Amino acid sequence: MICHQYCCGAKDGQGEEKSGHEKEMDMNQTGLKKYKAMLEAKRAELSAGLRNREDIAIEKTSDALDEVQLAGERELAIRNLARESILLRQVLGALERFADGSYGTCLHCEEEIKPNRLDAVPWTKFCIRCQEAADRHEFETKAGDPIDEFLADAA
Repeated sequence: MICHQYCCGAKDGQGEEKSGHEKEMDMNQTGLKKYKAMLEAKRAELSAGLRNREDIAIEKTSDALDEVQLAGERELAIRNLARESILLRQVLGALERFADGSYGTCLHCEEEIKPNRLDAVPWTKFCIRCQEAADRHEFETKAGDPIDEFLADAA
């Protein structure tokens, strides 16, 4: 890309002026590194949490009320584990999109996902408009990510 030499005043490593496009590419690279670090941290957090399954162990007590309370706590732990498993699949899918170069692009409309959306939900597959449409079931979401299919079979 050719840029007008006076569009910005940033300097590169040799003291020469950087173009606005070069600055934008630097910011994109910095932004991508930030999102990848966020995703890797989330993956580590979720992976560690999923290893702790003591809360879903079935315990027997002689008191029927205690049994009911333990069953409720176990059900809550199972729901949390399922929710975290789904989130981990989404994070792994986003990391897979990093590897193939499609991260930050909506899988439905193929437009760039806005940085504000990626800041809020770095593992998102869709721009806000397509996500809202998907939530209203206006289009079929693709299974898409091979990691989703693999992990769904594993669960």
